Amino acid sequence: MSSVESIVDAGFAVRHAELARGYGGGDPEDPALVQAMQMVLHIPKDEPPARSALLAAAASAVVALCLDERVGPDGEWEQRYLTWKRSRIRKVARRARGAQWLAAQQVDGVTVEVAGAQARALVPGPVGDIDARIKRLQISGTELPFDAPEPGDPGIPVLWVNSDLGMTVGKAAAQVGHASMLLAGAMPVRQAYAWAAQGFRCTVAEADPARWGQLVGAGAAVAVRDAGFTEVAPGSMTVIAMP
Repeated sequence: MSSVESIVDAGFAVRHAELARGYGGGDPEDPALVQAMQMVLHIPKDEPPARSALLAAAASAVVALCLDERVGPDGEWEQRYLTWKRSRIRKVARRARGAQWLAAQQVDGVTVEVAGAQARALVPGPVGDIDARIKRLQISGTELPFDAPEPGDPGIPVLWVNSDLGMTVGKAAAQVGHASMLLAGAMPVRQAYAWAAQGFRCTVAEADPARWGQLVGAGAAVAVRDAGFTEVAPGSMTVIAMP
């Protein structure tokens, strides 16, 4: 038994190694077979959650799914996950409330709650075959006010969102989901395993231009650059994750 395996669960080490390999290339020729991870954000009409808490829940849910034992070798989600991971990575955020949210819990995925805010990352699949309970959900027209979260635990990562881009909550959810994946993959396996033991908790905060300037180029940081399909210009740096 290696020194890593004596500390880290062997199955986790295999799943982390897959995540650390990075992601695949282009899209299939058939547009219906383009792969995407659907994300469902619980946004009740009467008592909407804090934006920062909802984004933190979304980020944690994505990385929790990517390192879930069901995406590992012989797991029930393995092939769906790998087909997505080995193609162009896409995420689509949608809003649910009431019965819609309850129905979304019946679709394969992982739900995380942070300070009363809930988000569910669903097992990826082709955009031409989205579960009807999810396909009807939309995010357009839904916004949450920017907020300043309480200082986070210094022992958990901080995902800094580029406030200059003015991203909607749905776009930002997808971007912090990208960031949590990249961050976990960049971590040594022992550090990622320790983060998993914390439930992949993280803090999401908005970085103003001055803070963003300080973060760019930070040695330990992981940055997300967007492909520019929606809202922002191709190559825009959207999130910087600090371990």
